[in-house]
Amino acid sequence: MPIYEYVCDDCGERYEMLVMNQRQAVTCPKCTSSKHTLQLSVFAAPSNGKSSAGSSAAASSGGACGCTPRSCGCH
Repeated sequence: MPIYEYVCDDCGERYEMLVMNQRQAVTCPKCTSSKHTLQLSVFAAPSNGKSSAGSSAAASSGGACGCTPRSCGCH
């Protein structure tokens, strides 16, 4: 049972839904619109607690997604 991420086409709200089957109605929790766009999900991989030179360089430069302390490039 996958969790899908959506953006409402009417109000711009971002939300997640656990979709049990394809016939399940998906509506925005803010405006109840059924018009939405499926988003590409970002996932986290488990870590073994060790760091490498490559991962510390990516973390200090904002990572692969372009996140900074003031803005997030993931969304």
